[in-house]
Amino acid sequence: MGRTLYDKIWDEHVVHSEEDGTAILYIDRHLVHEVTSPQAFEGLRQAARKVWRISSIVATADHNTPTTGWERGYDGITDLTSKEQVTTLDANIAEYGAAAYFPFLSKRQGIVHVIGPESGATLPGMTVVCGDSHTSTHGAFGARTARWTRLAAGTAPPSATKRLGRLPAGSASRRRGRVR
Repeated sequence: MGRTLYDKIWDEHVVHSEEDGTAILYIDRHLVHEVTSPQAFEGLRQAARKVWRISSIVATADHNTPTTGWERGYDGITDLTSKEQVTTLDANIAEYGAAAYFPFLSKRQGIVHVIGPESGATLPGMTVVCGDSHTSTHGAFGARTARWTRLAAGTAPPSATKRLGRLPAGSASRRRGRVR
């Protein structure tokens, strides 16, 4: 029986597998935004670690950016928690780096799951992670997705890949069609 596109992408990204099917996957692209990344960067800081592969990171200020008031710059972000998250992302990217960063007030800044495909950062066959519930939308571009951000290791955690699971032998693909 032919292998599905899902199976091919999965198999090409497995770093390690356990007998129970749990797997550690190599992650091609980390999409980063201001809400869930502070914890990851703080963990790196506390462990005195660097980002494993800066070239995998594409970041943008997304959730806490206002749709009006840009003429006031950062003062246009009136919610103090939102402003702190946006400025913390600025500081973290300045400290750790990224392949691409679309900060608040940039013409290219936008929704993290839109700027990935728009900027060519999401490509068919990639594994993509982001600390956001919309990460799965990248599957439409032929990418394998997970919701976790692993900046230091470059892998999704074993518990994540177990939940993502594998199709039982002989099952139809979760995606349309089969690749033979």
